[in-house]
Amino acid sequence: MSFVGQIGDRALGGFRSANRIFGVICGMTLLSLKPRSWPRTVRNVLARQIMFTGCDALRFVSLVAFMTGVSVVVQTQVFVSMAGQAELLGPILVTVVFREAGPLLASFVVIARSGTAIATELANMRVSNEVNTLEAQGVDPMVYLVMPRVLGVAVSIFCLTVVFVIVSLTVGYVGGQLLRPGTSDPLVFLESLLKAVSRADIYNFLAKTLATGLLTGAICTVEGLSIEGSVTEVPQAATRAVVRSIAALFIVSAIVSLLTYM
Repeated sequence: MSFVGQIGDRALGGFRSANRIFGVICGMTLLSLKPRSWPRTVRNVLARQIMFTGCDALRFVSLVAFMTGVSVVVQTQVFVSMAGQAELLGPILVTVVFREAGPLLASFVVIARSGTAIATELANMRVSNEVNTLEAQGVDPMVYLVMPRVLGVAVSIFCLTVVFVIVSLTVGYVGGQLLRPGTSDPLVFLESLLKAVSRADIYNFLAKTLATGLLTGAICTVEGLSIEGSVTEVPQAATRAVVRSIAALFIVSAIVSLLTYM
């Protein structure tokens, strides 16, 4: 019975945590639709968050996309060319890069790089009582601390995924031409990609990037603000934020794929 009770406690704890995160996302979404929630200070925080999460990570994401193009897309293109079935090139590349690899790897970079930073920053603000000071001054932490960070992470993941897909496909095509010159005309290659992209793929791409971004931002902010005030809890909050964000990434990816393609 003790074992069953532990399972029940963990299940209830997970449900409460998920309920809190979705509540934060819903509340932040409603606040973002109100013009009074966007003073200059909040816009500045949003711009800095996008700069740190998106622009500063652009070089590393491009490097990961380059390596993905070399290791995956090139092999796929060469295999299809050798098999003499060039019409399969577009669907295979869309399946590998556009549907799965792009959203997953771009989100991984953001979680590892910015998720830890967000959770650590907010946890330190909690320890130093800066959050209480903001509330005493009449500043809503949801508007000033949570909303710009969550939206900044979502926008950054979407843009970084677009860059990832473009770089991967470009590197894959160029690499394939270097290995087997004249295997495919650029217009034919582009046409095969466009034909392979369906409306379901667009919905899949938007859901995996935006939903993952919102969840990542919400999880990291909630974990950072949830500590009780001890310095020793800061690294623990950062670790929980990364682990739960990665778990949410895989869960959302699996659910979206099932709902979109089944």
